[in-house]
Amino acid sequence: MDSEALWLTVRLALATTAVLLAVAVPLAWWIAGRRSAGRAVVQAVVGLPLVLPPTVLGYYLLVLLGPATAPGRALIRLTGHPLAFHFSGLLVGSILYSLPFAVQPLVAGISAVEAGYLEAAAMLGARPTQIFRSVVLPMVRGSLLTSAVLAFTHTVGEFGVVLMLGGNIPGATRTLSIALYDQVQELNYAAANRTAGVLLAISFAALLGVYLTPRLLRTGEGGLLD
Repeated sequence: MDSEALWLTVRLALATTAVLLAVAVPLAWWIAGRRSAGRAVVQAVVGLPLVLPPTVLGYYLLVLLGPATAPGRALIRLTGHPLAFHFSGLLVGSILYSLPFAVQPLVAGISAVEAGYLEAAAMLGARPTQIFRSVVLPMVRGSLLTSAVLAFTHTVGEFGVVLMLGGNIPGATRTLSIALYDQVQELNYAAANRTAGVLLAISFAALLGVYLTPRLLRTGEGGLLD
């Protein structure tokens, strides 16, 4: 077992999940409350990683974050190093690639909240932020859990994006999925079995945690896992 790759994968998945929840919650609230062409455009952009080959996304990010583009040069001046072939680059790629897995369960959960609750809170003088914090969030706890689990497990299993954007640098960008690929290429099937088993165990344990919390998965709150 490549312990460096294991720790890097867990750290990347946790960081990605934390950032995605902070981004996905307000974004899902905005999408669920819109009925315009702009909403469809945003949904299409958010859902693009579901159908786009991960190597394509990784390639465009590799070019965008490199020194050949103005944004890439600005980021290099800001951070002191290129984001490509660095953990921070993996984080950016993981956030974009796992974004739909975090947003879609939340959109489904928020859309299922009955308008009567929101109207009643508004009539009592609650501001939109108070309605969202005190009414909507408690009612979509299941969707929040689903969103976090899907974002985490999807990041753990990433391969194409992290390989294109981070390469295969031990201790820096080599994740478990890349380590597994290397082990198979080297015909080291014993090590590959251990690595694959860890990936399987992490994914199964995360999903099992969702299904063992039925109180958080009431009708309309479970998102994609209902």
